Amino acid sequence: MIYGSECWATLKKHEQKLYTAEMKMLRWAGGVTCLDKVINEYVRGSFKVAPIAEKVKEGRLKWYGHVMRRDDSYSVKTVLNISTQRSRGRGRRLATWWYTVKRDRKTQNIPLLTTQDRPAWRKRTRRPDPK
Repeated sequence: MIYGSECWATLKKHEQKLYTAEMKMLRWAGGVTCLDKVINEYVRGSFKVAPIAEKVKEGRLKWYGHVMRRDDSYSVKTVLNISTQRSRGRGRRLATWWYTVKRDRKTQNIPLLTTQDRPAWRKRTRRPDPK
């Protein structure tokens, strides 16, 4: 369900749709219906899985760290450093992958230099399943 999510620019509505689909699958796998009046946290706890939005964020940051550790001649890193100078139209800025990664780093208080230290980066970005 999250194949290729490393390069998604997710919005809240996308995360909500992923959450809904995940809960439908967990409830189906557990044989729980809405008529049983079982809350989602209990269903998730019985399967011991992390929320899918956290796993998407983990994958995105993992790939970002991988790209930032590559040398400067790497094509993806070159494209990330290109800045387009054009006038913006009215309204909110479009959701891009770059701004999504910046938001993820900001919410988890991860400095940019941490990307060069692979064990520290992995420790900061990894979201293991609960036990």
